[in-house]
Amino acid sequence: MKRVRTSELLPGMTTAEDVYSYNNQMIVPNNTVLTDKMITRLEFYSVLAVRVKDDVPPVQEEVSPFDLPSYSERIKASKEFKEFEKTFIATTEEFKQNLRSIVDERAPINTEELFDHISSLMATQSTSVSIFDMLHNMRQYDDLTYAHSINVGLICNVFAKWLKLPPSEVEKLTLCGLLHDIGKLVVPDNIIRKPDKLTPNEYNIVKTHTLQGYNILKNYDNINNDIREAALMHHERCDGTGYPLGLTGDKINKYAKIVAIADVYDAMTAARVYRGPLCPFKVIGIFESEGLNKYDSKFILVFLEHIASTYIKNRVRLNNGMEGEVVFMNKTALSRPMIQCRNRFVDLSKEPDIYIETFV
Repeated sequence: MKRVRTSELLPGMTTAEDVYSYNNQMIVPNNTVLTDKMITRLEFYSVLAVRVKDDVPPVQEEVSPFDLPSYSERIKASKEFKEFEKTFIATTEEFKQNLRSIVDERAPINTEELFDHISSLMATQSTSVSIFDMLHNMRQYDDLTYAHSINVGLICNVFAKWLKLPPSEVEKLTLCGLLHDIGKLVVPDNIIRKPDKLTPNEYNIVKTHTLQGYNILKNYDNINNDIREAALMHHERCDGTGYPLGLTGDKINKYAKIVAIADVYDAMTAARVYRGPLCPFKVIGIFESEGLNKYDSKFILVFLEHIASTYIKNRVRLNNGMEGEVVFMNKTALSRPMIQCRNRFVDLSKEPDIYIETFV
């Protein structure tokens, strides 16, 4: 048996343990052959790693030539993407140095400089949809903290505008996203990268990154309390299943609720070695089926509706091989829109066995 980070799991690997969420909810039982959907579900529940059997080679039965869609290839070939990529790499390296100096040297936190990191990336694009397209194709630069925090900061920036927040709150929410995981830099690296199963005590240490982040940020007078509480509470869930405090509903800071959505969305849409970025409609479907009671409805519904709407007029391939254009969103089933195919319209809300596989 071996312990594999969730981000490195492959379809076909077989679990060597029962996998539970942080509140002891069974997610995947022992001796289960993992699928792409199961791996995404593990990310939804913020599972860091899983023990798998090492005597069974991974079976990539879900992989097809379409898992690297022409949609992605077109984006990567564009001038806009190349400009974004160059800026993203430089920004991430500078941001890494900023965070390390804050944690290691207690250096001052220059909030204006941090916000400029995001502003420079936003300036490379004219619309929010292109920002999401860029992020979905930058996953080779993803890492445990730095690039992920940049991603969450970008998503929070766009999300704040969807929520029609005033400029001061847009900036504050962006900073919440950028600094939400700063506590991970205090968790011992030998635990984060431990090749064997984490002990219950080690899992508890990993979970302290929320409190560690709060403790770092509370020492800075120029850091708003909402930013501190976003670091502390971004793993809390409205149904009480989160950590570190098991808070419910209105007891959770509103900025932490928004960061939580951006945080999980970024993790679930990450590319993997066996596929390109996960189709947003699959992610929306997981939120709809498992997350509506975990996230504040006034935030999650706005987020999912805007994410889904950004892909109207995109061409998609269905799991039955048909191709068509997304023409109408079903408000009660955002992951299952109306598709105009060559010979007919397909209303996915009325076709439970058909779903969007990928963009084309």
